[in-house]
Amino acid sequence: MESLSPAAIELTCVSLRFGHAAALAEISLTVKAGEFVSIIGPSGCGKTSLLRLIAGLEQPTDGAIRLFGGSSDEARRNRRLGYVFQAPALYPWRRVDSNVAVALEIAGMAKAERREAARKTLALVGLAGYERHYPWQLSGGMQQRVAIARALSFGPDILLLDEPFGALDEITRDHLNLQVAGLWRRHGQTCVFVTHSIAEAVFLSTRVVVLSHRPGQVIDDIDCTSLPRERPLSLRESPEFQALAARVRGGLRAGYPSD
Repeated sequence: MESLSPAAIELTCVSLRFGHAAALAEISLTVKAGEFVSIIGPSGCGKTSLLRLIAGLEQPTDGAIRLFGGSSDEARRNRRLGYVFQAPALYPWRRVDSNVAVALEIAGMAKAERREAARKTLALVGLAGYERHYPWQLSGGMQQRVAIARALSFGPDILLLDEPFGALDEITRDHLNLQVAGLWRRHGQTCVFVTHSIAEAVFLSTRVVVLSHRPGQVIDDIDCTSLPRERPLSLRESPEFQALAARVRGGLRAGYPSD
């Protein structure tokens, strides 16, 4: 992975409107290279819209977004940006290795190289041996791991994850939290992760950004680096973890409009 600038993502006074409805209002946020930042807020506050803006899938009504000092389109063209959606969105007629290699195929990589890259990336997410399976032969958690492998296949510097574990049971979700945390520690991508789970946000993150009720605005920006970098699930029971979770919960309460 090439050397990164100190600021991987910069949002300056970013607002988004759909017609007369405001989705996001004056979001200013800087994410340094190698950070893991979770975005949490009430349903409908614009978390997914914020991720789509960073990816360049939506354009802001006002404000500016820079990735490594350039545009989101430049980051995508240079394959510095990976995106994991809420649903795996796998092609059912393609085998697992072929699903992982889609971006590499589009980029013109030779078939043998694509297959080897897919094999290595699947091993990273614990799916070695499943290369020739089809998505319908996998559990929901395994399908989501395939989606993560697809996003990692070309070595992006930024990984955007839009609540990828929301539909999974708690045990599977905990297991994937550990896997994502391990991948981040080993490879150091800049991660922006959308979630509705307070425990998940604190467990995974170096920072948790709390958004208000629609239109989404930054209510709190919480530093989680007081927790150890390697985090067993048992850490969630610690006083330090509980204190951070309570601050996130307080921000969420403050972000709702008063009656």
